[in-house]
Amino acid sequence: MIDTLLAIENLSTWIDTGAAPVRAVDGLSLEVRRGETFALLGESGCGKSVTALSVMRLLPEAGRVIDGRVCIDGVDLLQLPEAEMRAIRGARIGMIFQEPMLSLNPVLTVG
Repeated sequence: MIDTLLAIENLSTWIDTGAAPVRAVDGLSLEVRRGETFALLGESGCGKSVTALSVMRLLPEAGRVIDGRVCIDGVDLLQLPEAEMRAIRGARIGMIFQEPMLSLNPVLTVG
């Protein structure tokens, strides 16, 4: 059994502003093992949302992952066709936005 659930290696995401690209995520690497709890925290504008959107491949048109790997159970999500990503989103990975009461049902368990 693979102990690492999520592995992000050297993730870099740029946002095209029209003038010059902005490095929104620059060389991020991290590992989350099974059973661990992970929280992405930081100041406003530091790249938390762009990081999460990069992992889920839901960047706006101006965003582009230019380097790195995002693996769940050893499968690189950045190499999967969009149809396979749609099957993974919601079933294997998801995103809870700033207002969890709009996203979570208190009657159901998470995980």
